[in-house]
Parts: sequence; structure tokens; C-alpha cells
Amino acid sequence: MTDFHGVFPYLVSPVDADGKIRTGVLARLCEDLIASGVHGLTPLGSTGEFAYLDNARRAVVVQTTIETAKGRVPVVAGVASTSTADAVAQARAYQKLGADGILAILEAYFPLQDAQVESYFRAIADAVDIPVVIYTNPNFQRSDLTLDVIARLATHPRIGYIKDASTNTGRLLSIMNRCGDGIKVFSASAHIPAAVMLIGGVGWMAGPACLIPRQSVELYNLCQAACWDDALVLQRRLWRMNEAFARYNLAACIKAGLAIQGYDVGDPIAPQPALTGDERKAVEAVLQQIGR
Repeated sequence: MTDFHGVFPYLVSPVDADGKIRTGVLARLCEDLIASGVHGLTPLGSTGEFAYLDNARRAVVVQTTIETAKGRVPVVAGVASTSTADAVAQARAYQKLGADGILAILEAYFPLQDAQVESYFRAIADAVDIPVVIYTNPNFQRSDLTLDVIARLATHPRIGYIKDASTNTGRLLSIMNRCGDGIKVFSASAHIPAAVMLIGGVGWMAGPACLIPRQSVELYNLCQAACWDDALVLQRRLWRMNEAFARYNLAACIKAGLAIQGYDVGDPIAPQPALTGDERKAVEAVLQQIGR
């Protein structure tokens, strides 16, 4: 099993005015992120606007990321659907393309009970031979993973990681206490990464790392070295980007920031709005404060 750890930026999905994936822009972004020292790449996370792309465009995003990475860093591809069969098909397709892992996301229109939530994630993990990261984001998902479900899923031989995007760091500690070595925890942008690393996290998967990859890697290295005073000084500075990310539309914020940095990633996919001029200036000010 591949060992996932460190900084995994949630990649944006660059699109042109016709909705076509700008593969050249995505490839350039991936190259620059790898050069900055990130430990992996995650296409089709929340920042990747998976909910707004059809399966064909999702596959282009994943394939472009894998072909650009060339095995230098692991690629953990997001799989999301309201249908178990469709999610399984996506997972198998991405493994065939060469993905190193799957980020499993549950979309739900009608509410689901624990048994159905658990069966969805088990079906994905049963369908592939690569590690699976289960993802829970109660801010956006209709059906969350309970601690009981997480604990049972942690016994699956291919489910070894969770990204919990709640704002409840205490929940992360409960997951760690409950599951022990059965599952490793990645922080989200809703958490303070240094704090999650302090209590036993293995890294973070988040959109802001697209904009500040070098600093994110530096923070991870300080945490790994247990240089907590220095880590917290850096964390306080970087937290301004997390605040901006939480304040605005997720994809719009990161896409605006990347555009400011010279990446022609396009606007967020309709009907999402792009940032206003004033909002874009606010993001630019944060980037200037943090530095490149």
C-alpha cells in the first residue's frame, strides 16, 4: 500500500468559455506544484468542482494530472456520485488510467442511513486495488459519516485514510482514538493544519495549497521536525489564506488567486459566480502578505 502523507493540493479544473478542460494550464500547474515540493496531487476534490463536471471531463482532469505527474508524486483522484454503480465505475476507470489512490466522496439527494453510507464506500474500496481515502464534509454533504461508520470502514484493507472537512478538530481526535492505526487523518482547509499534525495527522488535502505550495510544504516539514514554535508562527501567517477560502466560493477563490499568479484557469463553472473585483483584490492582498 502506498503511504500518503504531506501536502496534497486540491487541484482546480481549468475550463475555457466552452467548458472544455484547459489541459495545458492544468499540466503547468501540476508541474509547478511538484517543483514546489508537494507530496501528492488531488484532482476532483471540492476545489476541482467535481459536482459541476460530467464524467468525460472528470476523466480528462484525472488523466492530465497522472500524465503530468509521471509517478513523481502520487495522484489521488476524487470519485463522487449519488449512485454506487457510477462511483465504482469511476474508481475503476481512474485506477486503469494510473491513479495511485481514490478520494471517495458521497453525494446524496435523498437522506441515507448509516448502512447505505457504509455500503457506498465499501463498494468503491472493493472495486479497486489501490488505497482509498474516505472524505466527509458535513458542510456540503447531505449524509455524513458517523464515528461508528468510520470505525467499521477503517477495518477495510484498502481504506487507510480519511479527510474530514468538518470544523471540529475534536472529532478528528475522536477518529484517531477510535480507529488507532486503522486510519490516518488528513486535515482540510477548515482545520488548522499544524494543530492537526500536533495531534497525529499525516498532512492536509486542501485547495489553498495550490496558491501557497512552498509555504505549505515548509509548514509540514516544521511539524515533522516537531519545531512547533516556528510552525505556529508560519501557520498564523498562512491562516489568512484559509480565512479567504472560507469567506468566498471555494473554486472561485482559488481560481482567482491562480489567475493573479498567471494561470489562465478560467472562471468557476456556472452557475457559480466568479469573485467580484473587490473580492479579487482581497485575495490578492492576502497573497501579497503571505508572499510566494
